[in-house]
Amino acid sequence: MTDETELPAEVTLLWGLRETVRRGRKPSLTVADITRAAIEVADAEGLAAVSMARVAAQLGNSTMALYRYVKSKDELLLLMSDAALDGPPDLPDGVDWRTGLTLWARGVLQVLRRHSWSAQIPISGPPMGPNNLWWFDRALHALGDTGLTEEDKVGVVMGLLTFVHGELRLSIDLAKGYAENPDAFGRQYGMALAQVVDAQRFPALSKVVVAGVFEGEIPYDEEAEGEFVLGLYLDGVAAFIERRTARQG
Repeated sequence: MTDETELPAEVTLLWGLRETVRRGRKPSLTVADITRAAIEVADAEGLAAVSMARVAAQLGNSTMALYRYVKSKDELLLLMSDAALDGPPDLPDGVDWRTGLTLWARGVLQVLRRHSWSAQIPISGPPMGPNNLWWFDRALHALGDTGLTEEDKVGVVMGLLTFVHGELRLSIDLAKGYAENPDAFGRQYGMALAQVVDAQRFPALSKVVVAGVFEGEIPYDEEAEGEFVLGLYLDGVAAFIERRTARQG
């Protein structure tokens, strides 16, 4: 059994607390160098191109040299997912919670869309890296004057994180599909549904089709779609805050 105060390996890695095995001459690499090179490869060639050997080549080093700092590709992906999040923007003084969370969510999506490969990295736990925790802190700060308990604030932010990551993954895939075949998102889609959707099996969807919702040639707009769903989520948060503060009063 390990000491409960001992930090998990991924935490020591993300926070630069791991002791690196050093032999011979002074090392020419750092974990930050390796992470930066991996991101350069992913940005240029996609996440599938990232391997310890490819990153080593990007750095002009041997693959074995990287293993002194990063033990596996899984660790490398963990570092990349945190480094992809640049520091969060400062929220304006006196901003209300809804505006603050809206700016926060837009900021996360803007940063991660610059590194679209980040949506392919599995999420295996709550925020732990320094950049992820920095964003987490800023979202919690936006809820500071709502009257919510600290536990409630965490619940709201974790729900918002679920939206952000879901929106990121979905919007990247849909934007790619739209670029390849925009017709499939408009009238063509509506015409296909009109032929296969019957009112008995799909009563609710049938009403949508009959109403002509899918008949127009409306370009797919990932930002507009995201703003609509974000607004719905924040409407729910507003109602939640109202209920919570009413009980406290």
